[in-house]
Amino acid sequence: MNSPITILLVDDHTLLRSGVKMLLQRNTQFQVVGEAANGIDGVRLAGQLQPDVVLMDLNMPGLSGVEALQQILQQWPEMVVLMLTVSENAADLGAALRAGARGYLLKNIEAEQLAQAIRRAAAGESVIADAMTAKLVSQFRAGQSAPEADYEKLTPREREAMACLARGQSNKEIARQLDVAESTVKIHVQNILKKLKLTSRVQIAVYAVERNLGK
Repeated sequence: MNSPITILLVDDHTLLRSGVKMLLQRNTQFQVVGEAANGIDGVRLAGQLQPDVVLMDLNMPGLSGVEALQQILQQWPEMVVLMLTVSENAADLGAALRAGARGYLLKNIEAEQLAQAIRRAAAGESVIADAMTAKLVSQFRAGQSAPEADYEKLTPREREAMACLARGQSNKEIARQLDVAESTVKIHVQNILKKLKLTSRVQIAVYAVERNLGK
């Protein structure tokens, strides 16, 4: 039997944390291992507990969600952080993704959708609320897209990995398809980010989809 996905909840609203915890712990696939009411405690507990996924609010007093996210990833770069927020602001979305968030979810999400998003994120995928996808593409087109000359810098293997990302595949699925180790896929993704001057897997996927590279 697979071990449950361990989750740290970081949100300054006690009632919301309690509700999310109750929902998640109805599912044996998840285990909420800790809760924090602010970003400072969130960073501390992320280090102590080493959860599979950190589910973090965006707007908190003191240390914001994005600032806490940055501190977490500076110390533990492989940790998966999902933002769970009420904000549908494109600037907030962009800031979270540039800081390295694996996903951006809205608090009106259905329970099963939240569970699915956490599973996908833990498996290596990026997850964005449907309502935010168009805003992400708009931001990308507004100046974050890499020039075509940069695409030519990618190796054939990196281009194959990019096509897989465009199809929404996780690192494990890409490794299986390309017949390489999962650690090699991570290296490919980092190389793509660097060569295309992008900051997240989501941006890679949008870049590839816009250029019809996923087929």
